[in-house]
Amino acid sequence: MDLSDAALLLAAGLAAGTVNAVAGGGSLITFPALIATGLPPVPANVTNSVSVFPGYVASVAGSRADLPRGRAVWTLLPTAVAGAVAGSLLLLATPARAFELVVPFLVLAATAVLAFQDPLRRLVGHPADLAPRRRTVTVQAMVGVGAVYGGYFGAALGVMLVAGLALVLDATLARVSAIKNLLSALVGCTTLVVFALLGPVDWAAVAVVAPATLVGGYAGARLVRRLPPVVLKALIVVFGTVIGLHLLSRALR
Repeated sequence: MDLSDAALLLAAGLAAGTVNAVAGGGSLITFPALIATGLPPVPANVTNSVSVFPGYVASVAGSRADLPRGRAVWTLLPTAVAGAVAGSLLLLATPARAFELVVPFLVLAATAVLAFQDPLRRLVGHPADLAPRRRTVTVQAMVGVGAVYGGYFGAALGVMLVAGLALVLDATLARVSAIKNLLSALVGCTTLVVFALLGPVDWAAVAVVAPATLVGGYAGARLVRRLPPVVLKALIVVFGTVIGLHLLSRALR
């Protein structure tokens, strides 16, 4: 790795950490940057998953005041770990092409769910009106699907989690974003362990990108707390749409 490669990865890490904290999708900054330094796609994807983990941790630190008190959020953690392990092993064991074709539609669908959250709530019912068992099962299912996706690819995980959780939780968007940060950090930690043991990680690249995502993640999480809910939702919808269309164009090449 030469100096220009290191500078590129440093800038990508700062930007990705900030974007991940605000809306998710920062991996679409670091992943192409890793490819540009000469890494093949699979090692780049694995290295990217390991590199962005510190940014998720910083996001949790920056948004910890918005995390709900009590045990409810902690019951989601085992589901997140199990889903992330399944997604990570899926990445290492199967061809990526079929999933690459599905991913853009998942991201665009999640973005649409968030954009049309209020009409959808009128159809499926407000979270406060759902039976406790149904609400619990629905939230667990959302987290499980998101964690599998996060273990496999990860880009736009934040968009998918925010969209799903905002639909089934009776909470402010800032609180949903804080829960998203916690779950993303846990998924990131799980993929780090799996890929460190089994994946082709480029640790030199990780040493450059990871500290940068740490700084960007904390700054982004602090920014989220200052944004009005309407602005935050608009940012996430825009990010999700751009990311989904980008993934779709790349998959159809």
